[in-house]
Amino acid sequence: VPLTPCARLVSPRSVTMAPAFRLSLKAKVSDNMSHLMVDFAQERRLLQALAFLPGPSTPEIDLAESLVADNCVTLAWRLPDEDSKIDHYVLEYRKTNFEGPPRAKEDQPWMVIEGIKGTEYTLSGLKFDMKYMNFRVRACNKAVAGEFSEPVTLETRAFMFRLDASTCHQNLRVEELSVEWDATGGKVQDVKAREKDGKGRTASPANSPARAVQSPKRMPSGRGGRDRFTAESYTVLGDTLIDADDHYWEVRYDRDSKAFGVGVAYRSLGKFDQLGKTSASWCLHLNNWLQVSFSAKHANKAKVLDVPVPDCIGVYCNFHEGFLSFYNARTKQLLHTIKAKFT
Repeated sequence: VPLTPCARLVSPRSVTMAPAFRLSLKAKVSDNMSHLMVDFAQERRLLQALAFLPGPSTPEIDLAESLVADNCVTLAWRLPDEDSKIDHYVLEYRKTNFEGPPRAKEDQPWMVIEGIKGTEYTLSGLKFDMKYMNFRVRACNKAVAGEFSEPVTLETRAFMFRLDASTCHQNLRVEELSVEWDATGGKVQDVKAREKDGKGRTASPANSPARAVQSPKRMPSGRGGRDRFTAESYTVLGDTLIDADDHYWEVRYDRDSKAFGVGVAYRSLGKFDQLGKTSASWCLHLNNWLQVSFSAKHANKAKVLDVPVPDCIGVYCNFHEGFLSFYNARTKQLLHTIKAKFT
């Protein structure tokens, strides 16, 4: 029966016609219902012909090739199997005060760095205000991101430098990271002993979590003679230049120490000059002979500090903005700030 324009669809099984009469339609039933089946054979063949890109394998962080130095962290990783389909890597890191495996509940959020093309990345300009950092990395291809690597924790040893034994007074005994008074001439004995043992200044610091490499700012040894500092200038220099950026390091000392100074100086510091007594040096000085005297010194001027003497001093040098700050490294208390125009 042809439908007129006034027809209205009411349900899948009935059609309402003009008010004069009603026509009901019923579905045709058969044994196999073949007339209601859809042929997907062509679509199946197309789907089976598709080549899906597999997910990337999980990277492995290489601690032996990673490095913490000069306020930077260089992290290296590798894939267990070579994969030419890798498009980029994603690195995540966060600061922590906990050694060992990362904890499930951490206050610090993961920071994300995307689009890394190689298998090594350097985080620079860091301020190591926490003792450790967690790292994890994952690979991505054009289709999907893989699983994160097993997280690792690196100790952030702040601004990494060593003490240069070739620049010390002959009555100082110098190891890579420590110095002490030695009336018998510790410098000469120490250098000879190190040469005998075949140890050079490039040896890795104790408990270092990363490889030992020569810093690009590491200074070549200066004059190796015994006259670099002499007389009452009981001084030793570090082996790394500060010529840019922000740098922070910490100094611990024996409570039995009678006197010491710690700070920064130009390389032009004279062999008779004492730290803080010239315009070429800035320091914090502790005199513990008869009564405790704790002061900040520069250009032979001293400012007495009315604060408890900490057992660990934090030194923060901002080269461009021109200030040198000293902290109680345990409590983060600011002890003193010296304004300067470094060149």
